[in-house]
Amino acid sequence: MTNTPQLTTDVVIVGSGAAGLTLALTLANHCHVTVLSKGPLTEGSTMYAQGGIAAVFDKEDSIESHVEDTLAAGGGLCDRDAVHYTASNAKTCMKWLIEQGVPFDMDKSALGKERYHLTREGGHSHRRILHAADATGKAVQTTLIDRVKQHKNIQLLERYNAIDLITDEKLGHSGKRCHGLYVWNRATEQVEIINARFISLATGGASKVYLYTSNPDVSSGDGIAMAWRAGCRVANMEFNQFHPTSLYHPELQNFLITEAMRGEGAYLKRPDGSRFMPDFDERAELAPRDVVARAIDYEMKRLGANCVYLDISHKDKNFIIDHFPTIYAKCLSVGLDITKEPIPVVPAAHYTCGGVMTDFNGKTDLDNLYAIGEVAYTGLHGANRMASNSLLECIVFAQAAAKDIIAQLAQSHTPETLPNWDESRVTNSDEEIVITHNWHELRLFMWDYVGIVRTTKRLERALRRVELLQQEIDEYYTNFRVSNNLLELRNLVQVSELIIRSALERKESRGLHYTLDYPEPKANPKPTVLHKH
Repeated sequence: MTNTPQLTTDVVIVGSGAAGLTLALTLANHCHVTVLSKGPLTEGSTMYAQGGIAAVFDKEDSIESHVEDTLAAGGGLCDRDAVHYTASNAKTCMKWLIEQGVPFDMDKSALGKERYHLTREGGHSHRRILHAADATGKAVQTTLIDRVKQHKNIQLLERYNAIDLITDEKLGHSGKRCHGLYVWNRATEQVEIINARFISLATGGASKVYLYTSNPDVSSGDGIAMAWRAGCRVANMEFNQFHPTSLYHPELQNFLITEAMRGEGAYLKRPDGSRFMPDFDERAELAPRDVVARAIDYEMKRLGANCVYLDISHKDKNFIIDHFPTIYAKCLSVGLDITKEPIPVVPAAHYTCGGVMTDFNGKTDLDNLYAIGEVAYTGLHGANRMASNSLLECIVFAQAAAKDIIAQLAQSHTPETLPNWDESRVTNSDEEIVITHNWHELRLFMWDYVGIVRTTKRLERALRRVELLQQEIDEYYTNFRVSNNLLELRNLVQVSELIIRSALERKESRGLHYTLDYPEPKANPKPTVLHKH
C-alpha cells in the first residue's frame, strides 16, 4: 500500500462561500488556514445570491422586530435563542463586511447625509436589507476572495473534493474527536490526507438532489453526508425551499425568473394558454412563494406537463425591457423573446433549511468539527427560511466559530499521522454509465415523490428506491477508484435518504413540508432530529 500524501494545517475549511471565507479571514491572523474549494473559488451558492443581508440599521427598526418576523416566517419551528443571537450580531457582522470592502448600495438622507440603502423583502416588517444592487452575493464573494488571496496565512486548494472525515472511530480510538479528512485532488486524480487541529464544514446545501434547482452544480450535500457518516446528528432535512419560477430550457439551467415579474403583471398559464392561479388563491399570481410553487407542481402533475408558462408579453415592450433587462437579454440569448412569447418555467429547489446540528459556536457532535452556513442546522430558519437571513447566518456563525477556535488554539493537540487511503483492491471504473443512470434516476424520483407536495405513499416509494440505489453505489464505491461524479452521487443518495426519513417522521403540514395525508399543522411542533444508529 503506497503512502498517501499528507498535508498538516491548523484549521481546514471545506467550502469557499461566504461562511468558509469569513471563517478563514477571521482566523488567519492567529493560525494557518487551508481552504478547500470543490471547483473554482467563485462556484458556490453565495455568488448567485441576488437578494441582500438583513440587519437592523434603521432607527425605526429593532432587533426584536427582526426576531419576531423570522419566527413568523419559520412556521413555529425556529429556535428563539438562535434567532435572537443571529439578529443581535447582525449589525456587527455587516460592519465587518463593510470593513472588508463590500460595496453595499448607498443613498442620501433627507439631510443630505450618505447612508446605506435599505430595502424590504417578503416577511420583513421594516426596511433592513443591505444590498449591492441585485447581486449582493457576487459583491460579498468577490470581495472576500480578494481578501483571502492577499493573506499569507491562508492556503487555497481549488478543485479538491472532500471524501470523508477521519475520526477516532476510524483510528480505533474510543473518543469522539475529528482529526482531519481524506480529499481527492481533481488535478492529479489522487487521494490525499489533510490533518488539522480543527475542521470546519462550509459546504453549502443539498438542492442538487432535485431534478430542478437554482443552485450551482456543487450543491450536492457533501458536508451533511460526511458529518452523518461520521456520527453527527442532522435536523429538519424535510424542509427544502423551492423557488416557483426557474427557466425551463436545456441551454440555460438554474436561471431564476424573479418574483418581481409577477408583481408587475405577468400571468402563469397552462400549456393551452389558460390561467390557473385564480383557481388556487384569491391573490392569484401574487400569492406567497410556497402557494405558487404548489399550484405549479399540481398543474404539472395533473397534466403530465414538463413546465408551465409565465407570460408578460401583454405589457408594453419598452416597459418589459426597462424593468427586466437581464431576463430579457438572457432569454433572447436562447431565442426566447419575452416581449412576444411566454417563458417556460418550473419550480426549482433553492435552499436547504435543515442540516448538521450545531451550537451557537458552530460546534457539531464531534470534538474539533464545526459546521457553518447552509450545511448547518442552527435553529434559525425553522420550517421556512426568511429572505436575506441566509448570508447573515453564514457571517454570524463563521465569526462565532472563529472566536471559539482562537480560544482553544493554545491547548489544542498537534495532529498525528493519519492512516493511508487504501485503494489496493480497486480498479478504474469500466461503466461510468452506471453513475450517470443512477444520478438521473435519483433526481427524478426525488422531484416526483419528495418534492413540493408529498404523500406517505410517495415517500415510501422513494425510500425503497433510495435504499436500492445505496446498495448499488456502495458496491460501486468499494470496487472502483473515486471520481467527482461518484463522490457527489454517494453524498446525494445519503442526503436523499435523510430528507425522505425526516419527511416520513413529520406527520403534519408545516412551512415547506406539505403532505396531502396530513394537511393540518399539529400543536407544539418539534424539530425532526435524526441519530445514526
